[in-house]
Amino acid sequence: MKRKPDVLWVLVILFGLGLVTTGYAQSQWMAQEPPPLHGELPH
Repeated sequence: MKRKPDVLWVLVILFGLGLVTTGYAQSQWMAQEPPPLHGELPH
């Protein structure tokens, strides 16, 4: 029963990317106030 760890690697990479993206977004939000997203965007 030899399986290619492709699925495992994909899951690991996706998990790592998710952590990096969330951390980056949080740092960006902390650096600058997020724009008001209450449907008041200029058309």
